[in-house]
Amino acid sequence: MAIHQGKTSWRKSSHSLANGDCVEVASPLPQAIAVRDSKDPQGPTLTFTPHAWSSFVTTVNDGSYDL
Repeated sequence: MAIHQGKTSWRKSSHSLANGDCVEVASPLPQAIAVRDSKDPQGPTLTFTPHAWSSFVTTVNDGSYDL
């Protein structure tokens, strides 16, 4: 899916670090959630279906990826 950088509204994670290591999420997009690295806004993006993104967020919130 092509992401039109100039027409897409990105928001930074509330858990972003002060050193610039941040994740940004684009919304709303039709039928997709887009994610990018805020240090490289013109770089690649990952896109997910709403169901896949919801599943990922749920597993992050329940601690499945905690080290």
